[in-house]
Amino acid sequence: MKYYTGFSFFKYSWDQVVSTFFQRYPNPRSKHVLTEDTICHYVKDKRLFTRKLYSKTNKLPRWGEIFVSGPKHIYIVEESIVDPIAKTLTTYTRNIGYLKTVMVVEEKCEYSLAEDNKKMTSIKREAWVSSGIYGFSQAISAFGVERYKKNACNSEKGLLYALERVHSPDKGKELTATERKLKETAKSASSKAKDMAAKAGIIQ
Repeated sequence: MKYYTGFSFFKYSWDQVVSTFFQRYPNPRSKHVLTEDTICHYVKDKRLFTRKLYSKTNKLPRWGEIFVSGPKHIYIVEESIVDPIAKTLTTYTRNIGYLKTVMVVEEKCEYSLAEDNKKMTSIKREAWVSSGIYGFSQAISAFGVERYKKNACNSEKGLLYALERVHSPDKGKELTATERKLKETAKSASSKAKDMAAKAGIIQ
């Protein structure tokens, strides 16, 4: 298993980041995200719990095709907890479906007030990457960490785009034609993602 941790910041308040987090897709900076479906959400002990299902593109390297055949889409379950008292948003994500036979990626992110500037939001990312392919587990896990870093960067770019659109009047703008097209694509692929989640026991 390989472990990765990283830190970054947004020049937006925690309230702004959290409110935008749940409306960040689709956007042209995160075209790899195909669908987003809310499975459930509820409030308990003054905290908001949400479970979502995503389908994303996942271009495999040539050597990856030795172990995986079929569609190159991955399915991600994201569970989040919003604590308005502690001012934290914690997310847990993991991949489900066919790719688990090759590589498992589990992630924890915590969005909280930046220590040095309460008007900013800090993000701590942790990821655990493992593989059960005998003889290749170390190489696959190392590749998975590098792929995770790239995907995390794209994810932050997507959230930043959404933040600028919603909270920065000088940069904000209405949905572009590209975003509308992305929404149409998401609708057509959503049913496939739900079917995969049902098979994995994530939804009934």
